[in-house]
Amino acid sequence: MKYTQLGRTGLKVSRLVLGTMNFGPQTDEADSHAIMDAALDAGINFFDTANVYGWGENKGRTESIIGNWFAQGEGRRDKVVLATKVYGNMGADGPAWPNHDKLSAVNIRRAVDASLKRLQTDYIDVYQFHHVDRATPFDEIWQAIDVLVQQGKILYVGSSNFPGYKIAQANEIAARRGGTIGLVSEQCLYNLAERRAEMEVVPAAQEYGLGVIPWSPLHGGLLGGVLKKEVEGKRRASGRAADALADAGTRAQIQSYEDLLDKHGIEPGEAALAWLLTRPGVTGPIVGPRTAEQLASAVRASELELSEELLTGLDEIFPGPGPSPEAFAW
Repeated sequence: MKYTQLGRTGLKVSRLVLGTMNFGPQTDEADSHAIMDAALDAGINFFDTANVYGWGENKGRTESIIGNWFAQGEGRRDKVVLATKVYGNMGADGPAWPNHDKLSAVNIRRAVDASLKRLQTDYIDVYQFHHVDRATPFDEIWQAIDVLVQQGKILYVGSSNFPGYKIAQANEIAARRGGTIGLVSEQCLYNLAERRAEMEVVPAAQEYGLGVIPWSPLHGGLLGGVLKKEVEGKRRASGRAADALADAGTRAQIQSYEDLLDKHGIEPGEAALAWLLTRPGVTGPIVGPRTAEQLASAVRASELELSEELLTGLDEIFPGPGPSPEAFAW
C-alpha cells in the first residue's frame, strides 16, 4: 500500500480510504469486523464514517460497529486514522429538534461526545463537516472546534460536499482568527463520470492545501462493469446506475468505457479507482466494500499503472470540464 500526506498536514494516510457506510445496513457486524481486519492487513490505515451512518432508526450503528472493533484491542485504534462527520439529524426521522443537527457550537459539542462514546475512543483524527451550514457563521464553528482541539477530542478538521468558495471562506476566516489550522481535507463527489469537482472544488482544495477524498468513485456502480454484469446475469443495475443507463447516450458511453478496458485487460471498477489516483490533489478515493473480495479488488486497483494511451482514451469517453475559469468563462 502506498501512503501520502493528508493535504498540507504531517498526517500520513493510505492512498485508499475504507468507507464504512455499508456496515450495518448491508454488512453485518461480524463481516464488517473481518473487512476492517483485512483492510489493516492490506495496509489501509484511513477509515471514514459518519454519525448518521446506519440510517433511519439505526443512525449511529456504523460508528458502534467500528467502536466494538476497536475494543478488541491489538493496536487497532492506534493503527487507524479515524474520520467521522457531523451535520445530520441524529433523532428519529423527520424534522430535527432545534439545535440537534447542523453546525452550531452546541450541536458540534453534543455530536462529538456522542460519536466518541459510540466509537469507544477518546479522540477523532479528522472531524468532518458533512455539509455546508448556511445559518452558522464560521467564527462560531471555528471557536467550537478550537475548544475540542484544546480538549484533545479532535486533531484535524475536514469538509464534505463544500463548494470551492466555502472552502476558501472557511480557511480565510480560520487564518484571520489565528491559531486554527482550518480545513485540511475535502470529501467530494468525484469520478470519471462526474468531473464537475475539477471546476472549482479541486482547485480550491489545492490552493488551500486540502487533501481531496473522492466519494462514490464508481458512481453508484455505473463504472464497475455494470453492462457486462447484466449480460452475464450477475447483477442488474439499481439506484443511480439504473437511472443513468435509462439514457441511451449514457448507456453508449458506458459501453465504450467497458469495451476500452476489455481491450486493455483491466476490470472497469479497478480502472476507475486507479484513474482517481492519477488526478492532481487526490489523497485517495473512498472504497465501500460489502465483501472481502470487493476490498481485494480495490487493493489491486491501488497498484495499477494506467498507460498514457488508456488515460487518453478515458478522457475521450469522459471529457472533463477543462481548466477553471476558462471552462465556464470562455
